[in-house]
Amino acid sequence: MGAGHTHKLYRHGHSPIHALPPHCKLAATFAFVLVVVSTPREAMWAFGLYALLLAAVTAVARIPAAFVLRRLLIEVPFVAFAVLMPFVAEGERVEVLGMSLSVSGLWGAWNVLAKGTLGVAASVLLASTTELRALLLGLQRLKLPLLLVQIASFMIRYGDVIGGELRRMSIARRSRGFEARGIRHWGVLAKTAGALFIRSYERGERVYLAMVSRGYSGSMPVIDDVAATRAQWAYAAVLPLAALAVCLMGWTL
Repeated sequence: MGAGHTHKLYRHGHSPIHALPPHCKLAATFAFVLVVVSTPREAMWAFGLYALLLAAVTAVARIPAAFVLRRLLIEVPFVAFAVLMPFVAEGERVEVLGMSLSVSGLWGAWNVLAKGTLGVAASVLLASTTELRALLLGLQRLKLPLLLVQIASFMIRYGDVIGGELRRMSIARRSRGFEARGIRHWGVLAKTAGALFIRSYERGERVYLAMVSRGYSGSMPVIDDVAATRAQWAYAAVLPLAALAVCLMGWTL
């Protein structure tokens, strides 16, 4: 079962984190995020401890902090949404630097920023230490519906192919003097999108027929499935269990 070349988020390494089976890392990441989301927003110190746990994982995986921070920029739209919440939310108001802000909005913004950032950081670490192909094998190992795994596999495999097709169509338009400068050119762009869809659909039909002719019956063969040992599961469980201990402290204090 393959999924194309190495993705940009992955950083090759030989750390203990890289060596863990993908399904162990997937389960650990999901459990960690679940614990973070379950933590009361008032326990601000707990989120600092979660950040320290992720920093420790980053150090063990030997992933540069700058590498992770650059990829956290993907959450900028959520940050913008969180910044607006204190201004638009209703309820009790408080003066901060001469601005009237909603108390519930401030708590909501903090909740989104803290939990969202930690969740994205955990996902970035997962992607940084696990190849896409291995992630798909891990999802299959965790009994995710096979159809969803195969859809994700083909999406990853042919995403670059479709992107290359779109670039060639764009070059062809520019070589004929076309430049989209306003709403009057939207019709041309819409036709481009339609042509791209038709080409993608036809390519999918050809690929499917080629697979069927080679014995495809609804599932891709797995030639390098890796089972996890108890020690590996225990090693992967350190992060979510430590986070769970922090969460329980947050609820009791």
